[in-house]
Amino acid sequence: MKFDFKPKNHVEIGEILNLLDSEASAKASGEGFYYLNNELALLNQALIRFGIEKVIAKGYTYIETPLMLKGDIIRNVTDLHDMKNQVYKIEGEDLYLIGTSEHSLIGRFIDKLFNENDLPVKNTSYSMCFRKEIGAHGIEEKGIYRRHQFNKVEMITICHPKDSMKYFEEAKNITIDIFKSLKIPIRLLEFCSGALGDLKHKQIDIEAWSPIKQEYYEVVSCSNLTDAQARKLKMRVIGKNGEKFVPHTINCTAIATSRAMVAILENFQQKDGSVKIPEVLWKYTGFKEIKRK
Repeated sequence: MKFDFKPKNHVEIGEILNLLDSEASAKASGEGFYYLNNELALLNQALIRFGIEKVIAKGYTYIETPLMLKGDIIRNVTDLHDMKNQVYKIEGEDLYLIGTSEHSLIGRFIDKLFNENDLPVKNTSYSMCFRKEIGAHGIEEKGIYRRHQFNKVEMITICHPKDSMKYFEEAKNITIDIFKSLKIPIRLLEFCSGALGDLKHKQIDIEAWSPIKQEYYEVVSCSNLTDAQARKLKMRVIGKNGEKFVPHTINCTAIATSRAMVAILENFQQKDGSVKIPEVLWKYTGFKEIKRK
């Protein structure tokens, strides 16, 4: 994206257009939260609905999940580093707030014995997500890119090992299509093996372009965990010949709305201070642009 004017960052745009209220959220909840106002709050809902419909159209079953999970589920669906540094524990209870609905989607199948004919299992969910992590000092500290609470539409697949990469590619391509439909400039970044988490076999991040920083930043990620997560959850499949085997699991974020909103505000801002809304969202938002009142 090239501008014939000096572009503003999403925080400046949000404050000028009365879309963000970080000061009130800091008073009400502390650092790492935000209030979304007016059109931005409606844009958030539009992105959720758009993402859900895109994924459902590809054969995924929509599920509403718990926002808290027991400790034995959390320990088996995430690596120890994430559990220590990202996951919120409920004081005095064996419950944790989810950092992603992937964990509650896949956690429901603990100790599950599938029939091979039941595969693949393809589920999707929207949820609020909660994480300890917060953006680095500077603009991210005040903005909406990396917060303690945010919204995501997630996909998971449980499949036969021979189909593992096929469904990884399917999920990845759904996410790519969502961002291309929004006309957000993106690129793919594949992780080397040394940078992967404990359970992951392959991970690809989808990154959006920041015209402010003049660099790409992560908006979503897709991972193939092969049989690592399924083994920890004690999932098994009875094959057509009666033999048992461990399935593979894939997870992929369809859209994290706060990061998509950053990309929309910054890439689609206009010289007069307004922000254009991607055409595919018009039927969900009811408006085509956000402008100063």
